[in-house]
Amino acid sequence: MVHKATLNNNVRVILAPVPSTKSVTVEVWFGVGSRYEEKRINGISHFIEHMMFKGTKRRPSTLALSKELDAVGALYNAFTSKEVTGYWVKISADKLDLALDIVSDMLYHSKFEAKEVEREKSVICEEQHMHRDNPIIYIYDLLEEFMFSPSPLGWDIGGSDQVIHSLTREDLVRFRNSHYHGKNLIVGIAGNIDVDHARERVAHYFGTPWEGGARANIYKPYRRPTHKGPRVHLHYKDTEQVQVDFGFHGYAYTDRRAQTAALLGAILGGTMSSRLHIAIRERRGLCYSIRAGHESFQDAGIFYIQSGLEKSRAPEALRAILAELTRVRDKGVGAAELKRAKDNVKGRLALSWEDSENVVSWYVGQEHFTKKLLSPDEKLKKLYAITAEDIQRVAAELFVTKNINLAVIGPYKDAKTFAPLLRI
Repeated sequence: MVHKATLNNNVRVILAPVPSTKSVTVEVWFGVGSRYEEKRINGISHFIEHMMFKGTKRRPSTLALSKELDAVGALYNAFTSKEVTGYWVKISADKLDLALDIVSDMLYHSKFEAKEVEREKSVICEEQHMHRDNPIIYIYDLLEEFMFSPSPLGWDIGGSDQVIHSLTREDLVRFRNSHYHGKNLIVGIAGNIDVDHARERVAHYFGTPWEGGARANIYKPYRRPTHKGPRVHLHYKDTEQVQVDFGFHGYAYTDRRAQTAALLGAILGGTMSSRLHIAIRERRGLCYSIRAGHESFQDAGIFYIQSGLEKSRAPEALRAILAELTRVRDKGVGAAELKRAKDNVKGRLALSWEDSENVVSWYVGQEHFTKKLLSPDEKLKKLYAITAEDIQRVAAELFVTKNINLAVIGPYKDAKTFAPLLRI
């Protein structure tokens, strides 16, 4: 059973015992990401994430921080998304205090030394260059930028080289103090824990009042545009394989249709026996891999279909993909296919639940985005209540010709190559 508490400084605490494991995962989320930024500081949330590993008063360098965790075989990392920044440590259950000590030390006491700020700028820019040089990864970023701009939801999480190099230590500290505070923080622990002991240790390490402005985090609401027709966004790159990503505006976290859209994604492109994999890869040999899914934000969503295609047969593949979307929209899904997709989701959830890292992310994510802590069984009950009619209804809402967005990375300079194909 999951347990929730709130400390005196407004930090929310989520504790999820998993007695069958010998590990614990400590994961902390701050409700801030790139969509909370201004254009002149775009990328600052990700920059701050990097700086948290550069040393504290007690552990004055990256080496001092990392060697303590490495010495006990811990796994650790951090991430920045459009809406949250997170830090986590997965460690042997008997080392819980070490994990809490180090994470809290980083978050409360990172020094943000000016020389380290300057040194890290080049590291961050090189990370971004590596990301953008990989079309398989970069295509989804291009799709989001295309669909959501000019809203901050469409901005690059890492920012541009120009902005990163312009940021100062004062910029970083000011932004951190504005957004890193108790009301904006969730501390989650999952694994082999005693709940009372874990709650007491979290209060010890995270119960200190936070310095800084502690203002409420406010983002600019996303307003979905009205499209007059399908749109194409090209990114020229001289490649033999063409990366494509279809996007349709989807549903927010709290929208009941979001789970239905995710299940539709599983039916279309979630497995090697999914519709798109069989129709596009197996029967026609038009791609090596193809996937579909749905991602939610606080006030928006995106349904996507991504694939890498042979250049000479890309038009044929796009027609085939859109034909499958039309088929599920117009003819729906059968009872057996729907049950197989549900059982697949159930099975994958069962496997993921064996890992304390997945367990803590499950509950912390729910607390942040929905304020409801559903167990896997409660979530599955909602999943199995989805009907074939629900799937077809969502498909009809999503798959409309005028709402097609297509991002392409390949040797193309004219959208007219693809625009005539975009009909469903």
